[in-house]
Amino acid sequence: MSVDLPAALPFMKMHGLGNDFVVIDLRAGGQPPATGLIMRIADRNRGIGFDQLATIEMDAQADLRLRFWNPDGSVSAACGNATRCIARYVMDETGRDRLSLRTDHGTLQAEDAGAGLTRVNMGHPVLDWRQIPLARDVDIDHLPIPGDPVATGMGNPHMTFFVEDAAAVDLEGFGARHEHHPLYPERSNVEIVQVLSADEILLRIWERGTGPTLASGSCSCAAAVAAARRGLTDRRVKVNVPGGVLHIDWREDGVWMEGATSHVFSGVLTPEWLSE
Repeated sequence: MSVDLPAALPFMKMHGLGNDFVVIDLRAGGQPPATGLIMRIADRNRGIGFDQLATIEMDAQADLRLRFWNPDGSVSAACGNATRCIARYVMDETGRDRLSLRTDHGTLQAEDAGAGLTRVNMGHPVLDWRQIPLARDVDIDHLPIPGDPVATGMGNPHMTFFVEDAAAVDLEGFGARHEHHPLYPERSNVEIVQVLSADEILLRIWERGTGPTLASGSCSCAAAVAAARRGLTDRRVKVNVPGGVLHIDWREDGVWMEGATSHVFSGVLTPEWLSE
């Protein structure tokens, strides 16, 4: 007796400075993976592994519609590095140098920055406690949490700490503990920032639902915005993350992020694996 297996599922593996993604192109149709399948794909031993999974869809309001998920299956409204990776891929595919990309955080503008780099406007930072969101009205520039962190929304919630020596922080314990702080009802991304100069910072990252990552676009934007709000840096900064360098520029029209991307390989999830 024959058994009907699910169809194979094509995917692309991409990364921005080591912040890695599985990207599923649904422009020709199809549905995003269910939560259980997203978590299986995230398994770095039995699946593919990723920091975020993204889908690409056609859209009536923008050039493309992007959606993002964390490895635990939770939804993320924004993912800056994945947005840049997908924008680079589609610009190379179509020959265009500008794209509009609709996300749950809003419609983002992407452009070719030259020399193989890609720039994305991540929109305005969210500076209202209700929309970040926080559990109650507090001073978002000085949260009532030991270490005096800053709260910022970039389509997802962020908590930014400024320290003298970022390398000295136990990121595993510190990040996990603060991700689940009761002030953040939807959990938080956690940034550890060491200010190097008025135009340069060092950043270590704990991503909500993921853990330590080599890079994160939204975390880099949140860290740069927090540093500028504190008066520690200018509004344009070089952000050194474990995976490389991003340039963040907080302009009047939003927070622009620029950096390198890589399309590593394309593959297919087999019907046999999908049916397990």
